[in-house]
Amino acid sequence: MHTIAVIAGTRPEAIKLAPVIQALSRSTMLAPLVVSTSQHREMVGQVFGAFDIGIDHDLKVMRPGQTLWHLSSRLAERLGEFFQEHPVSAVLVQGDTTSAFFGGLCAYYHKIPVGHVEAGLRTGNAYSPFPEEMNRKLLGALAMWHFAPTRQAKKYLRNEGVPAGQIHLTGNTVVDALRWMALRCSLAPVKRLLGPRRMHHRLILVTCHRRENLGAPMASVARALAALAQTHPDVVIVFPVHPNPSVREVMQPPLKPLLNVVLCEPLNYDAFLAFLRHAYFVISDSGGVQEEATALGKPVLVLRKETERQEGVKAGALKLVGTDENVIVRESAKLLNDPVAHARMTRASDVFGDGQAAERIVRVLESSVLPMGAWR
Repeated sequence: MHTIAVIAGTRPEAIKLAPVIQALSRSTMLAPLVVSTSQHREMVGQVFGAFDIGIDHDLKVMRPGQTLWHLSSRLAERLGEFFQEHPVSAVLVQGDTTSAFFGGLCAYYHKIPVGHVEAGLRTGNAYSPFPEEMNRKLLGALAMWHFAPTRQAKKYLRNEGVPAGQIHLTGNTVVDALRWMALRCSLAPVKRLLGPRRMHHRLILVTCHRRENLGAPMASVARALAALAQTHPDVVIVFPVHPNPSVREVMQPPLKPLLNVVLCEPLNYDAFLAFLRHAYFVISDSGGVQEEATALGKPVLVLRKETERQEGVKAGALKLVGTDENVIVRESAKLLNDPVAHARMTRASDVFGDGQAAERIVRVLESSVLPMGAWR
């Protein structure tokens, strides 16, 4: 039995790696070792708990107000020590976080092969998203297995010189997670938070937390949401606010007094999916939400100027609006007031996967096991 270390630091990583961990647990050749860096400690535990997954090792790297370089140095030290003390056959990382990059880098330092889940996403702008765009490009140089979610991602990797034999088109594991959890969630959390009266109001679901949107861009988003709530008293805006103090200090003062804005703590994954399924449309800067909403046929106004998920734009589910207050209000009003415009963005699409990505990833890993029991 070969042990595969699965590194997760943030909520999105946990969501997208949960189906892979479940598939590894069903394998007769491989076994998962679940490692949390605790970049989002409570939220990662929350997600894994929803999937009945336990955390084998918690590296506890987070400190209040730490910079990227402080986080980076702590991740390098903790992950380096972890791989020194826990020999594993391979390492899986997901996406583009600082935890993912240092998971791959420290595995490389120990000559442990790396599998990159959700490989090949690109905006072409090194500073948007920041630092994620550079993290995933650097992981592209470290990985042995590149698990590309879409044909476009595979094309980017080939254009960067990754050998075709190392790229595996799998679909995105977020669709696996969504389909698994959708069978287990209900509208009960929505009813509890909104109450019977507001259940019949059109719901706008909001998430906003990305590093490049902190400060003035996020303040502009807050003003747009406040204006939207005031000019459309017949809608309810639900905003699970990220625990980052830099987000809360900007978002809470202008939005908390508004009666049709509900600010709440980050939701469990099953509760978040319930709100997503109930939403009329979504306003978000999250990559995972773009994928989930596209799969469910929910329109998303994306609070970014670029997206590495152009497939969702082409499918008609996503529209890039940036963080300009007037643009956000205008495009939101269009979806609220023009049924045709709303209908154009509500066609569910499988461009991000068919729900079998995790099984494909595990089959690739199983087929890579050599008779002598090593991949090196």
